[in-house]
Amino acid sequence: MRYGVNLLNFGSGTTPKTLTRQATDARDLGYTFAMISDHIAVTPDVHGVYPAPFYDQFLLAAHLAGRVPGLRLGTTITVIPYRHPLQTARLAANIDQLNGDAGFILGAGVGWSAAEYETLGIPFRERGAITDEYLAAIRAAWTEETTSFQGRYVSYEDVHTAPAPAAAQLPVWVGGNSPAAQRRAARLGEGWHPFMPTLEALRAALPLIAREAEAAGRPAPALVPRLQLRLAPQPDTAGRPLGHGSVDQLRGDLEALAELGATDVLLDAYPGTPGERGTAEDDRRVLELVAEKVVDLATGDVR
Repeated sequence: MRYGVNLLNFGSGTTPKTLTRQATDARDLGYTFAMISDHIAVTPDVHGVYPAPFYDQFLLAAHLAGRVPGLRLGTTITVIPYRHPLQTARLAANIDQLNGDAGFILGAGVGWSAAEYETLGIPFRERGAITDEYLAAIRAAWTEETTSFQGRYVSYEDVHTAPAPAAAQLPVWVGGNSPAAQRRAARLGEGWHPFMPTLEALRAALPLIAREAEAAGRPAPALVPRLQLRLAPQPDTAGRPLGHGSVDQLRGDLEALAELGATDVLLDAYPGTPGERGTAEDDRRVLELVAEKVVDLATGDVR
């Protein structure tokens, strides 16, 4: 398995310098990719979890592509309804090219903040249908030099896209744990990217996703989860999210993911609330601990 780091692009003390340091540290420790989360309007509910300043994921990825060579970049996730699909397609494809051989991964999801949707003037209750349609439009923009699209939420004729078709193989990781997200991953993604999954939930979902993909005439998406790391001296209880508990439990979690066929694992050092978050050095120590005690990042083998 390959291992990546969730870059914490928000909060007090976050600056271009600290963000570049996060990415450089991840690469130098041996992590192969880094992903960035998405908010456009930092409404009060968003600010309570991911406080301002909140750096835009695409701008930050472009910034890092020129400063941290060799690190694959991506989004975890892009809230697809927030941007016109042609804009998302162009941004992702441009960064994929700017980042050389390392490339780019488009994480795709529906988001969770009703207040942010309202601020942006986008219907929250229709976010799933918008996401499905926009992903189809994004695919078309990546594979056709001149594209047209007719849908319920967006329509256009004879738009010249660039770069294309160079981005045709750019992977989409569909985020979300719900049945709807699982179906979307099966029909529209190269990867299923659940956040804080339990082992039991993964074992139940993967056969359903495989059947849905087969019915759609496409291969099953890879398992590419995002784990919140909450490491403690004592083991956590049964039914816990993967990544919670002792170092030994984390080793077991990664071994279980390998047995399930996971290809990539994104590690997230953010504890979930600003009050619990430590310093940038605390975040680095967690990632160093994983690299030194849990997994050989050069081989992907659990220690």
